[in-house]
Amino acid sequence: MTTLDLDWTRNGEGTPLYMQLARSLRDHISGGGIGPGGALPSERDLSELAGLSRVTVRKGIKQLIDEGVLIRKQGSGTYVARRIEAPGTKLSSFSDDTRSRGEDPGVVWIYRSYALPTEEEATALGVAASARVARLGRVRLAGGEPLAIEHAVIPAAFMPDLEGLGDSLYQALDAHGFRPTSGTQRVRASLATPTEAGILCVQENSEVLRIDRRTRIPDGRIVEFTRSVYRGDRYEFVTELDVV
Repeated sequence: MTTLDLDWTRNGEGTPLYMQLARSLRDHISGGGIGPGGALPSERDLSELAGLSRVTVRKGIKQLIDEGVLIRKQGSGTYVARRIEAPGTKLSSFSDDTRSRGEDPGVVWIYRSYALPTEEEATALGVAASARVARLGRVRLAGGEPLAIEHAVIPAAFMPDLEGLGDSLYQALDAHGFRPTSGTQRVRASLATPTEAGILCVQENSEVLRIDRRTRIPDGRIVEFTRSVYRGDRYEFVTELDVV
């Protein structure tokens, strides 16, 4: 980017300067001026290019971060957000998908423990109310950025060791001979709660995708019941369609 098309009169008299800057940057990005994953000039450079104060530039950038157009990486800079297209018909893990995009997966644990299932969990897993389950709560990261919150329940028989559990649940299940091979999931649009927004670093009431997933091993037993919240500004679920 070498120039910024900022015309205060054309963009609307009375509109705050940071909003005009955000609009110009948004138009520049949507027009292909900076591609997905591309770096934004520094605040100082933008200030000089646009003839605006650093405070105004900072507010304009924050506006686009809140909208999901830009992401900020600590110690690195500000970048155009990539839209992640997740296949809707393929059973894969978050970690595998992240690595396939050339990013490093990460996890922040909220909890991991054994317990008795709730009535809903026992029904979903097809186990007795007295059967132990592993209950896992974690924040999923890609390149250090929080993208999803996952709450998983697995029959303890399939997950006998929680201490050795790394960033990939499916890899751990595979190590015990119980990697899922089929499943069903439901995706619905929703709004982030205050707690979810804080964890995912988005504004309260931002769009999120809520996903309920149950997976099975080859003999038909249910190995996983997971409820997840994915950032709606970063994820799209894509399904290939065939003519019947």
